Amino acid sequence: MVPNRWKQTTLDKVLTIGGGKDYKHLEEGSIPVYGSGGYMLSVSDYLYDGESVCIGRKGTIDKPIFLKGKFWTVDTLFYTHSFKDSEPYYIYQFFQTVPWRRLNEASGVPSLSKSIINKIKINLPPLPEQRKIAKILSTWDKAISTTERLIDNSKQQKKALMQQLLTGKKRLLDEAGKPFEGEWETAMLSDIGKVSIGLVTTMTKYYVDDGIPLIRNSDIKPNTINKTKMLQLCSDFSSDYDNRKLRKGDIVTVHTGEVGVSSVIDDELDGCIGFATLNTRPNTSKVNAEYLSWYFNSERFINWCVSMSTGDGRQNLNLKDFVKAKVLLPSLEEQQKIVSVLKNADKEIDVLVQQLADFKQEKKALMQQLLTGKRRVTI
Repeated sequence: MVPNRWKQTTLDKVLTIGGGKDYKHLEEGSIPVYGSGGYMLSVSDYLYDGESVCIGRKGTIDKPIFLKGKFWTVDTLFYTHSFKDSEPYYIYQFFQTVPWRRLNEASGVPSLSKSIINKIKINLPPLPEQRKIAKILSTWDKAISTTERLIDNSKQQKKALMQQLLTGKKRLLDEAGKPFEGEWETAMLSDIGKVSIGLVTTMTKYYVDDGIPLIRNSDIKPNTINKTKMLQLCSDFSSDYDNRKLRKGDIVTVHTGEVGVSSVIDDELDGCIGFATLNTRPNTSKVNAEYLSWYFNSERFINWCVSMSTGDGRQNLNLKDFVKAKVLLPSLEEQQKIVSVLKNADKEIDVLVQQLADFKQEKKALMQQLLTGKRRVTI
């Protein structure tokens, strides 16, 4: 049902779709070039000057982009112009509700055509109401954009903090409020922990819905384990490998794939099994498990892992190389302080990530009300 004073029409009646072009004949400049994946580079000329809603022709077809001013688009990205009785930013909001992937016309790389887009139906309120709705939703977009920037900045700050704290370039304060002193030790991993490879055997027929967790390399993320898609092994099979089970405080490291990425085994995963993972049982008289996991996830260590990896496709870090890894070790007290600071940095990012998710959910609910006329605005 079309709301009062609204009209139902199709997109070809309210805008014109333009196709992108090759930019390689242009010189470097200040005009941004966009493809379906976003910004690419800047050139010396523009294809269009004004407000436009863009949607992927090929590749990423479900991420609308709103542009204004001078820009250029390549042939993987459609742009829109010549709007009739329609507010560009309102159209941008509407585009975010279209199930673009359902309109995909290709069996391989996702693709859209002008004819398909032109046939899409839209319920349009009068222009003043469109502008009011667009203004309201733009407030949420600004909050989302600001929070995304805060998250990016916080991640960069955490990265810099890791580089400083995990190399001793920045020293924290001890319990007496004085900077930690003393030289750090450089230890070989095999001297501060027992290192092994996870179980490597065919286990498919032993998978069950409820059993012993099996950690795959793909489950390991920086300082956390993705438990949402974790496989389970039957207890009878797992009991044959009790000596291979991981304990709380052990560290699992990616052996194949994103080599070096690591996490500590928590209470919930005590007794699990790693599938072809690199496993470290730290000597807690020498190294704090959480510190070692943070160290493994540092840019310095990850770069070393990549440099030691083999394989033409997916990277593979061999056990014989991993055990020889060098680890910078301050005192246990300083290790714990470093862990506390970095965990607090993570918590701050988590708060922002949750805030971003809340903003997006609230905006989605508001869009469902405003773009359907279920909730009307006062002009």
